Amino acid sequence: MNATELLANTLSPDATTRQNATEKLENASRENYPEYMVMLSSVLANEESQLHVRNAAGLALKNALTARESARQTEYFNRWLNLNPDAKAKIKQESLMTLGSSSSKAGTFAAQVVAAIAAVELPQGQWNDLIEVLLGFVNNQPSVNLKIATLQAIGFICESIKPDILALRSNEILTAVIHGARKEETSPDVQLAAIHALFNSLEFIRDNFDREGERNYIMQVVCEATQNQSVNVQIGSFECLVRIMDLYYDKMALYMEQALFGLTVVGMKHPDERVALQAVEFWSTVCEEEVELALELQEALEYGEVPERESKNFAKIALPEIVPVLLMLLTKQEEDADEDEWNVSMAAGTCLTLLAGAVADAIVPAVIPFIEAHIKSEDWHHREAAVMTFGSILEGPDPIVLTPLAEQALPLLINMMADTNVHVKDTTAWTLGRICDILITVVKPDVHLHPLISALVGGLQDSPRIVVNCCWALMNLSDQLGIFYGGEEDADAPPPSTGPLSPYYEGIVQALLHVTESSSNESNYRTAAYEAITSFLTHAPNDALGVVETTTVTILQRTEHLLSVQNQILGVDDRNNWNELQSNFCSVIICVVRKLGNGIQPLADRIMTAILQLIQSAGKTSTVLEDAFLVVGSLASGLETQFSPYISAFLPYLYPALKAHEDTQLCTVAVGIIGDISRALGDQSAQYAGPFMTVLLENLQSDVLNRNVKIVILSCFGDIALAIGPGFEPYLETTMNVLRQAGAVQPNPLDYDLMDYVSQLREGILEAYTGIVTGFKNTDKVNLLLSHAPSIMDLIQRCFSDDEKTDSLAKLCYGLLGDLADSFPGGQLKQLLLQPWIASELKARHRMNGDVKKTMRWARDMVKQATQ
Repeated sequence: MNATELLANTLSPDATTRQNATEKLENASRENYPEYMVMLSSVLANEESQLHVRNAAGLALKNALTARESARQTEYFNRWLNLNPDAKAKIKQESLMTLGSSSSKAGTFAAQVVAAIAAVELPQGQWNDLIEVLLGFVNNQPSVNLKIATLQAIGFICESIKPDILALRSNEILTAVIHGARKEETSPDVQLAAIHALFNSLEFIRDNFDREGERNYIMQVVCEATQNQSVNVQIGSFECLVRIMDLYYDKMALYMEQALFGLTVVGMKHPDERVALQAVEFWSTVCEEEVELALELQEALEYGEVPERESKNFAKIALPEIVPVLLMLLTKQEEDADEDEWNVSMAAGTCLTLLAGAVADAIVPAVIPFIEAHIKSEDWHHREAAVMTFGSILEGPDPIVLTPLAEQALPLLINMMADTNVHVKDTTAWTLGRICDILITVVKPDVHLHPLISALVGGLQDSPRIVVNCCWALMNLSDQLGIFYGGEEDADAPPPSTGPLSPYYEGIVQALLHVTESSSNESNYRTAAYEAITSFLTHAPNDALGVVETTTVTILQRTEHLLSVQNQILGVDDRNNWNELQSNFCSVIICVVRKLGNGIQPLADRIMTAILQLIQSAGKTSTVLEDAFLVVGSLASGLETQFSPYISAFLPYLYPALKAHEDTQLCTVAVGIIGDISRALGDQSAQYAGPFMTVLLENLQSDVLNRNVKIVILSCFGDIALAIGPGFEPYLETTMNVLRQAGAVQPNPLDYDLMDYVSQLREGILEAYTGIVTGFKNTDKVNLLLSHAPSIMDLIQRCFSDDEKTDSLAKLCYGLLGDLADSFPGGQLKQLLLQPWIASELKARHRMNGDVKKTMRWARDMVKQATQ
């Protein structure tokens, strides 16, 4: 079979033909990679070949150069780099030639191949003349197809290669794309390709944007393109403006004043929704930026500092212009709109929410007349828009400003849950949920609770979307009333004897359980009902504990029933449904265990029996395994030493999960359970410490295991040491060596990912040291720590010297310093603790939250006692 026929068969409608052809191509790529790549390139460049075959060749070439998994990507990169120079030159030459194909689609295929090769070679300092060649194609060639495909190639290159690699070539790239995007360009297809390439290049032309002359020209070209005759070019240019605002907000004042205010307000009114969506997105981006700047300002003021950047208040200035347009767009709902389809009324609602966050109180007088004029309108579009407007402005303005308005609106909104239109009811349920979440004091228990709960429980029998919002509103009501009346900011506080929801508990939970009996989960309404149930059980006062217990038994019965019918599962949908239900059940059981603590003991046997069966039946479905393991962890924490009868039955399932190195999440959860068991059993866990430490140390040596799991393992060492105290002695030297080596990893200021990782790594190490020091403190083995104190101090000093350290890291440092000093009050560490840097760090600073300051003062007292 020749290459053309083989490639054609990879696109065959017949699955067997398609699979056979794909396997033969894959074999060819493995057995004779050079010949395979040259063959594909020849087919792509052959103007006589059919277009779909050239497409298949281009796709196969690209797929031979790029892969999603990093290991395979590295393999593909190396394979190409080791290809003989003649073959590489031939493939590159033919790909560049095909950019000018008489078929524009073939040119696009070639553009993808050129970009894929560039992604391998440019970071290696190879194919250095590529950008120059492409620039020549754009500037000096009369062929429209060549220009389009070349600009597409530039766009793909900009999209796939790190900005810092391309920054050195930003002038050439910018020259090419701006040349194609100018209004003087006669082909709208060339302009569109250039605008898309510009969009992808915006991140690495920062130096060009810093230069006023170049910035002015770029902004002129993009603004002119918003007025292009081609709607697609208009869409692309507004997309560019959104990205420019996101990247270069600080430089936009002049352009906002001269052009962007007007262009975007007119753009929001554009008859083509795709243009209007981008213009609305522009203002959403402005608002997001200004909300962020307001937070930065607030933080700076708290610490008596000047913020690095200041808000230009674009949203506040434009408020009178953009609010009327957004309100008009809110009335453009479609009767049969798909909830997953983004449309202009949804975009306007999102923008209004962000606008309320950005301009705060100023939004209220701007929208109240619209709400008052339309909330009782005959036209459902206007009614729904009025409710949506009110719901959208509840976060941002001062609650003192909103409260009287919400008090006035609440009875009306409750009545609107009986509206004849499904869209109005849906938005009303969402708005009631927002009020419950943000302004709970508006809900007066003696006045509003009965009608509000009646309306929301009634809505549980409506369409799936309304059910979801009613569940969400009930969940918010439970959460916020629990906090407001139960004082539940303190997690350790005992539950109150009663609460405003007590009379309704049984009825609400029964109604939610009825929703969960559905075999469907359209719009995730069944899951939403389980989340609401979890909230009610979590916040249950003492007089509703009977509801908690009966609900737990109901959920256990459902779990057991599902386990008994699992052999009847037929297809993938049934299996997914089974998995999802089991995850929901696990979430409810976890919340009950946390609620009842050791009060769960009467049901513990039954829970563990069901969970062990679930683990057995889950196979390798990691999400179900994770949830089942989390139940075990919560049960260990709740039962403490009474958990010990279950350990021997559970461990055979724990060890395989600990060795599932490729499954990051499952492995993380499994490591966490070792910590749960150790904390639960205390010194009784010593008999399991040896096997636990062995497997954890093995995991640290794994090349496959995600590095973030290794941080959790280090922290887990602290849990084990804290639990068994001096019993940790056999593992002390090995553990301390591991911690010292891990602590030596240094952050690279140019690599944000590495900086973040090192910060988390140090937190894990400090948690481990804290557990070890606390475990040995006040025991006859405490002196074993003396030889390790200098390396611990060294890490603490390095953490303190990091200007980017988090509050949690600083608190751990102070806590560990205090624990070390407290472990040796007799002066054994006096010389270490008298180092000048320690005295310096133990002085109060302005930039320190209360919790950190409290820990620092305690550490200062401990150091003082240990150095007298």
